[in-house]
Amino acid sequence: MAVCMFELGKNLRLSRKFHFPHDTIADFAVRCEIGLSTYKKMEKGDLSVSVKHYFKAAKILGQSSSFSNLFKLEEDWFNE
Repeated sequence: MAVCMFELGKNLRLSRKFHFPHDTIADFAVRCEIGLSTYKKMEKGDLSVSVKHYFKAAKILGQSSSFSNLFKLEEDWFNE
């Protein structure tokens, strides 16, 4: 699980830098209405951060629709 969270944090950092290249970490934390220390934990993949904070960041980055697909079952035409 730690590897998955590390990747999530890495992807968040890369997406932030792509969409808001002039924002500092502090600037982006303000955009997300998240404390700076919490946002830093997010980019490190810290497990103690609430999913709601990741959702806020995803919403700012235009990626919130991905959350609704997290546990979505793929359609299986053969076993219906």
